[in-house]
Amino acid sequence: MTDRPAPTDDDVLGGLEPSQVRLRFAPSPTGLLTVGNIRTALFAWAFARHYGGKLVLRIEDTDAARNTPEALQYTLDSLRWLGIGWDEGPEVGGDYGPYKQTERMDIYADVVAKLLQAGKAYHCYCSQEELDQRREAARQAGQHSGYDGHCRTLTEEQVKAYVDEGRRPVVRLRMPDRPITFTDLVRGEITFLPENLGDYVLVRANGFPLYPLVNPVDDALMEITHVLRGEDLLPSTPRQIALYEALAEIGVGAGRTPRFGHLPFVMGEGNKKLSKRDPGAGLGEYMERGFLPEGLLNYLALLGWSIAEDRDVFTMAEMIEAFDIRKVNSNAARFDPKKCEAINASHMRLLEPAEFGRRVVPFLAKAGVLPAEPTEEQQQLLTAAVPLVQERMNTLSESVDMLGFLFVPDEAFTVDPDAAAKVLSGDAGAVLEASVKALSDLSDWTTEAIEAALRASLIDGLGLKPKNAFGPVRVAISGRRISPPLFESLELLGRDRSLHRLEHARTLLPAE
Repeated sequence: MTDRPAPTDDDVLGGLEPSQVRLRFAPSPTGLLTVGNIRTALFAWAFARHYGGKLVLRIEDTDAARNTPEALQYTLDSLRWLGIGWDEGPEVGGDYGPYKQTERMDIYADVVAKLLQAGKAYHCYCSQEELDQRREAARQAGQHSGYDGHCRTLTEEQVKAYVDEGRRPVVRLRMPDRPITFTDLVRGEITFLPENLGDYVLVRANGFPLYPLVNPVDDALMEITHVLRGEDLLPSTPRQIALYEALAEIGVGAGRTPRFGHLPFVMGEGNKKLSKRDPGAGLGEYMERGFLPEGLLNYLALLGWSIAEDRDVFTMAEMIEAFDIRKVNSNAARFDPKKCEAINASHMRLLEPAEFGRRVVPFLAKAGVLPAEPTEEQQQLLTAAVPLVQERMNTLSESVDMLGFLFVPDEAFTVDPDAAAKVLSGDAGAVLEASVKALSDLSDWTTEAIEAALRASLIDGLGLKPKNAFGPVRVAISGRRISPPLFESLELLGRDRSLHRLEHARTLLPAE
């Protein structure tokens, strides 16, 4: 395999009109989507949208033991949550369906029959034991250990003998005896030599079609023009190209081989490819923590691509406008959870306060802080509180700790034990007593008046530093050591509730 210069613009489109561009995302609904899956979908979606083409969603559900209707629905719901829409596929339809492989078995059987009839494929009767013996012998001789073509030219007598033994054949593709060269949209021109490319299996002995068959057949029949996929699949690409060429010769599909772009690995800790079992690999974790879909997608786009050298934060509309597959870096990209969270935080700051408030409601509702549809009074309080926390939060789930104290009834309000142990001690008793006195006599319950009263009482009156003066008050009214700005929080909480919580906090002081 050799690498050469990157493709030109003509190589990218290959003579097509931009609107003819067709890409596919073909997940297997066996569980949660990973960040690697999502990045592939994102790049395919951005590529299609950039040229005004189409994205096809195709479901590779032939693994009956692992695929479930629930997993399929989760996949569809996840893509919708991300905002990655598809133009053809499940729940949308299209002219090239069906879009589930389990509904296309007759199609595959018909294509295999045509490949066999045209001599592009053949039956292989070799047993696994025979294959293993010949491979080991090849290794011992320092030769390529792939399939040696033993059944390529069987006579009728040899076939009959195998059949009489009760052997059930697999179907193999007859690979061409020449190098296979293609221009990868990410890596440039790549050549695979024929001695490294053995005839591979298309159909198992039980008649079940395999991925190396169904994937290219679906691409051909759905007229897919460009395929973006992971770097780990690169070794199988020349085999797929050979099948595309064979399909074209027997009149299956549009007679076109898609242009490939192999995306770099997403690496986790220890310079290892990020596994679906690694923390931070699954989409569900980000949904649960309250990442914005646009924030997560923005970060995943940076794993191999950038909109500009000096810019990391951008909208999906801006990505679509700027996306160029030739600018995808072929080097592995490292997943950085901290940067992912920072990018998400930047997108949270970009939201209009009203929209930010709308997005935190489901998290507050799940925690029992608010109903799914807040009352008018609750909504007004949330609207007033949002500007106090929007700049301080990295994920939407943090809203529970940051805003929950404003909505929880006083009878259900609790102080975090750790915060109480660390802050409600020492001078805290004097602070709480002085705070109650200062605020009880306050005629104007505004942020400015509250701040002036507490500063006069605690800093000037008790001679305390701000941290020691305001820490006990913060814990008393919010239940935590970290909260929105203190004086604004007191104003929003109101006089009666604030004084009630200050008095309650005094009961938590350690006995003298």
